[in-house]
Amino acid sequence: MDFLKSLSHPEEIYNLFKFKMGGCRTVMSRLNYESMSPSLRICYQYLNQTSRSFAAVIQGLDDELRHAVCIFYLVLRALDTVEDDMTIPLPEKISMLHNFHSYLYDAKWKYTESREKDRRVLEDFPTITLEFRKLAQVYRDVIKDICQQMGRGMAEFLEKKVGTLAEWDRYCHYVAGLVGIGLSRLFSASELEDPILGQDTSLPNSMGLFLQKTNIIRDYLEDQQDGREFWPKEVWEKYAQKLSDFAVPENLDSAVKCLNELVTNALQHVPDVLTYLSRLKNQSVFNFCAIPQVMGMATLAACYNNPHVFSDVVKIRKGQAVTLMMGATNMEAVKNIMHQYCKEIQLRIPMSDPSTTHIQEITGNISRLTLTNSPFVSRAYLSPVYLSCAMLLVALSWQYLSTLSQPSDEYIKGL
Repeated sequence: MDFLKSLSHPEEIYNLFKFKMGGCRTVMSRLNYESMSPSLRICYQYLNQTSRSFAAVIQGLDDELRHAVCIFYLVLRALDTVEDDMTIPLPEKISMLHNFHSYLYDAKWKYTESREKDRRVLEDFPTITLEFRKLAQVYRDVIKDICQQMGRGMAEFLEKKVGTLAEWDRYCHYVAGLVGIGLSRLFSASELEDPILGQDTSLPNSMGLFLQKTNIIRDYLEDQQDGREFWPKEVWEKYAQKLSDFAVPENLDSAVKCLNELVTNALQHVPDVLTYLSRLKNQSVFNFCAIPQVMGMATLAACYNNPHVFSDVVKIRKGQAVTLMMGATNMEAVKNIMHQYCKEIQLRIPMSDPSTTHIQEITGNISRLTLTNSPFVSRAYLSPVYLSCAMLLVALSWQYLSTLSQPSDEYIKGL
């Protein structure tokens, strides 16, 4: 049960309970599925099936923008599924990636040979493109353009591994930075945000790079098991002959040093993240952008100097995720969250690590940028007796609520 994982974090148990009772409405309005076309309802079904955290924040956007971003996500999820599918012959895959944007206007195109877990978005691509073609032209133009650029970029890296740090940035730009740029253009197109937001490419690119690098760092073991390598050779070759060597226990010390250097690299994007978020004025857009970023920071803090990255899946607790969702709704709160996790990293910096000086400089800068007068979480003392009673009450209430049909269950089930 989720609350058991948060026993030492009573504020998380409280927030899980609050979230279950309807606190999710602070970041997501109730969707009116009855007013949707059958094909659009299917698209939201696919969104919840294929996304973990993004399904939640997408459904929190205002109506017209929500539909556009939902379709944008599904189109890119389908493209990403093609890239990930190792069973597709290389020439065929390259052709599909280059031409994928053209399939958006082909009412019949679909791909039924994939063996990837998210293959349903390829098998039923006509349903997604039907809703794509219903979008306003300004949204369609953005989605098609980003899809075309991303497809070309993915094809570029099919036949080569990520070597230098510059290539790491380039790969992350193709698969995530472009998403940030496209989203900014959609925000501006919706008129919920100023036109200048969609004209900038540097800051939204950093937003994407921060999240993508975090995912790549966290997913070392999973990618190794799937035969994929995304850690830049320029960094890992300082510590091993092969990237796979890090999974061997006797190489753990070198593996952690490499891990720490990559976390340090990812953290350099945080100042741009803060600048971008400070420019947003629409509440639903702010929530959409801020929540993944603070979760990314929490994930990096969990990964830093953590040898379990090489033997297990390092994930933030669901109670932790829910607390971040409900808390990251204004700029001051986001700064406090970032500051908190930055301090956690600083407390674990090993003095003998090659990247120690660099990460001290970066985290010091982030700490200065995020220093505020309001704490994110009140950590008031709870007596053991009071805490035990509270735990029992929450456990019984959670069990009861779990028997009911709650919309919030779908909201957090993939976290």
